[in-house]
Amino acid sequence: MNSSQVLKIIIAQTNLFVGDISGNTNKIITLAKRAIEQHSAHLIVFPELTLTGYPPEDLLLRPELTDRIEKALQLLMQTISNITLIIGYPRRYGKALYNCVGVIQDGKLLAEYHKHTLPNYGVFDEKRYFTSGTKPCVITVYGLHIGLTICEDIWVSKPARLAKEAGAQILININASPFHLGKQVERETQVRQRILELGLPVLYVNLVGGQDELVFDGSSFVMDTTGTVIQQASFASEEEMLVTINAIDINNISIDNIDIDTKIQPKSQPHTISPLPNAEAAIYQILVLGVRDYVLKNGFKGAILGLSGGIDSALTLAIAVDALGKDQVHAILMPSRYTADMSNEDAVIEAEALGVTWHSISIESLFQGFLNLLADAFAGAQADVTEENIQARCRGVILMALSNKSGKILLTTGNKSELAVGYATLYGDMAGGFAPLKDVFKTWIYRLARYRNSISPVIPQRVLERSPSAELRPEQTDQDSLPSYDVLDAILRHYIECDNSVAEIIAAGFDPIIVQQVTRMVDRNEYKRRQAPPGVRITQRAFGRDRRYPLTNRF
Repeated sequence: MNSSQVLKIIIAQTNLFVGDISGNTNKIITLAKRAIEQHSAHLIVFPELTLTGYPPEDLLLRPELTDRIEKALQLLMQTISNITLIIGYPRRYGKALYNCVGVIQDGKLLAEYHKHTLPNYGVFDEKRYFTSGTKPCVITVYGLHIGLTICEDIWVSKPARLAKEAGAQILININASPFHLGKQVERETQVRQRILELGLPVLYVNLVGGQDELVFDGSSFVMDTTGTVIQQASFASEEEMLVTINAIDINNISIDNIDIDTKIQPKSQPHTISPLPNAEAAIYQILVLGVRDYVLKNGFKGAILGLSGGIDSALTLAIAVDALGKDQVHAILMPSRYTADMSNEDAVIEAEALGVTWHSISIESLFQGFLNLLADAFAGAQADVTEENIQARCRGVILMALSNKSGKILLTTGNKSELAVGYATLYGDMAGGFAPLKDVFKTWIYRLARYRNSISPVIPQRVLERSPSAELRPEQTDQDSLPSYDVLDAILRHYIECDNSVAEIIAAGFDPIIVQQVTRMVDRNEYKRRQAPPGVRITQRAFGRDRRYPLTNRF
């Protein structure tokens, strides 16, 4: 590659559909052709497991997957010309299945790299499916020697070192790296460490979009040999980012940001790095993307939710509208004898501020009907949480009936704090198809609500200020049964996210009685969480994929 040559690479930060091998293949073809037509690009790079989407989980165990992958590769080799493709896919050799990145050019599969470092922690189960590769892969495109790695390979030294020893002058790392708060700093730290070890620039290409609980945030970037991010793709949206590489001589490679093809920044502003959002904005955008993709990819006609006038349902409504549009969201008010007037008023204000269709359906006759039906069976027993749960279950039946009739998914509105301690009713407020706030602590609910109001005021101020309540008995507040949410969430972080023992939490300065109360509540409500709907993951220890505890245990 001489000094007059410029290599144009498109980073295809793409939203893929798990299991839709033909659809993903067609998307590759479309983007490759656009890269040629709009940029005269030489190379286009896609995320990890492009053909299957990520994570394909036990789809990888189905025998017909192998045939579908081979047909997709053949179609790409027959269809694409005048550009080099770098794509990810699973491929079987005998009994071994590999997580691969392949290079397709001029009708041939020129090279293939097998992922070395298979993550098997948290949300990752790659050792269940894949065999580790052992060899480096370096390709030459227009005279530039490019080393290929996949995701976790960049988090350890050996794969990148092997690539450099094989002659690589630059690394391309394709990823399916899901979001959690602080993840981008972790990614950049690991990539920078590899760069400082080896002196090679890195193109980091990430997936974007929601897949069940996981949301991939994109945020692809280019880092030069000083460890500086010199090009940054957008957060939580698809983008085709152009990277140009100029060779002064064979040992002096520079990367320049000439143009960014993006929906956010105009093409007339070269050298612009898409800014990453702050914590509140990032989490909110991830929740919106997670809801949008779960609803649309699963073919629902929209979303329905119970709107109580409280902060959790208000925030869920805003997320649903921002994800799907106001015409696709239906809010249901379900007052009871214990519902405060201000709750009904605030729910109406919230619905009308966001422009959604809403209806009010009282549960009073249903609740009284159940009390009458059970009067003989309950004779002599004092009223307790049973009657409270009946109200929640009346609402669950109404919402599920409307969901069935309309084809809209029912979004639950509970948060991580409530789910942790079991402050939720099975087959009541836990009933539904997707839980946007499942991994969001109550203290963060308030932060996100204030953030959303900074965009446009949709949640009344008194909702942010009043004491939260389930309104299932007279004068009820959450703090009748729980410590303040500041204290509760701090203890929950220690116990759930840090795995600290009761003794360690007490030693950190928390009241021993409260710590023991909270941790007992967490332990005994595992059976509820196992039956909860999936929800967006934003932390490193979400209920579900990250934290898997036995229902029956005496630990």
